[in-house]
Amino acid sequence: MSHTPRIRTVLSCTVLVVALGAGATACGSSETHPLAAAPYDAAQDVAISAGGRTKADPDKPLEVTATGKGRLTDVVAVDASGRRVAGELSADGTRWRTTGPLAAAARYTVTASTENGDGGPGRRTMTFDTAAQGKGKDKRLKVTFGPEKGTYGVGQPIVAELNAPVEDRKARAVVENSLKVTSKPAVETGGWYWVDSKTLHYRPKEYWPANATVTARSELGGVRVTDKVRGAAGKPLTIRTGSKIEAVVDASRHAMTVFKDGEELTTLPVTTGKPGFATRNGVKVVLGKEYFVRMRGTSVGIAAGSSESYDLPVYYATRVTWSGEYVHAAPWSVGSHGSANVSHGCVGMSTKNAAWFFETVREGDLVHVVNSIGEDMDPFGNGFGDWNVDWADWKAGSANAPEAPPGKAPGPADRLSPRI
Repeated sequence: MSHTPRIRTVLSCTVLVVALGAGATACGSSETHPLAAAPYDAAQDVAISAGGRTKADPDKPLEVTATGKGRLTDVVAVDASGRRVAGELSADGTRWRTTGPLAAAARYTVTASTENGDGGPGRRTMTFDTAAQGKGKDKRLKVTFGPEKGTYGVGQPIVAELNAPVEDRKARAVVENSLKVTSKPAVETGGWYWVDSKTLHYRPKEYWPANATVTARSELGGVRVTDKVRGAAGKPLTIRTGSKIEAVVDASRHAMTVFKDGEELTTLPVTTGKPGFATRNGVKVVLGKEYFVRMRGTSVGIAAGSSESYDLPVYYATRVTWSGEYVHAAPWSVGSHGSANVSHGCVGMSTKNAAWFFETVREGDLVHVVNSIGEDMDPFGNGFGDWNVDWADWKAGSANAPEAPPGKAPGPADRLSPRI
């Protein structure tokens, strides 16, 4: 009678020892360890030991090792929320080791698939707990997602704000890898960009799908970020997108064409910024809508009483930069709409057309300015210029990039500088 070779597997955080056999499902014992239990059967000698008296040390890697004539074919470790811990299996199948961090005060389920010397498969599933952090030992890193829950245009980036700066690149990778964004319908690819040490933006390679559900969640809770910092649990965010609304402003033609889901809705005569106050080129994301705004030249550095000074009531104002660019009603310059650029940087149009645009767009919709003599839109710090970053450069802003840059810090967000 032939005997199936036994596979002995060691599972450890400091050291977790597990003998594996085909179909084994229970943890076994020695009487000397608090985690010990009765053996599965006489043929399966199973024992578990962990760093600490009863729980595994989350600061040490998890290891699964096969001994004897068998080998490991796959190992999966997940926590109670379904977060999978990254790991690496050796080429000869004798050892698997986590490459991602374990969370403190968490329960993990480990499933190890094995193959014996005759090619027979086996599988072993077990659970273990990690110890909680010591009181007063670690600071907590918390993430808050934005924008607020609601419906947005397809250009709306997801923002992750941290409550403390993260400078170290490896620590940034730990944070970034713990922040997950999904959409239904799914996007082909997307990624995080470190704007600065406390701010990350997420966007797809292309715009979000229309009428999609986008969810951001953090798996940072309990995860070791640095020697003195662990992640805190975060509140997930779900937003929806509406139709794809994109307005293309051609400054040289003095016209704005509005598209909905790729179909042209209308072309409107407009005026844009004149020399010295030229409208910025590039893609801008609608930041908000204000039915009435009092616009004063002094708020953008124009001296009162100068030839460029103004103080005007403005209606149907759709904001696209924090520094004061709007799409708005400009009845005082209606004679120049469609023929000349006479504004101080905004896109002006008739009151009727501005009211239509105001009612058509929402936050997250797109305004794309082309053929202006102005500067390019700043990617960060003056609204959401994220879509002006080439995809290759965007990927380089990830902490997982081969040579990730430290991130470009945004300039001051001047929310009180409307210009006409």
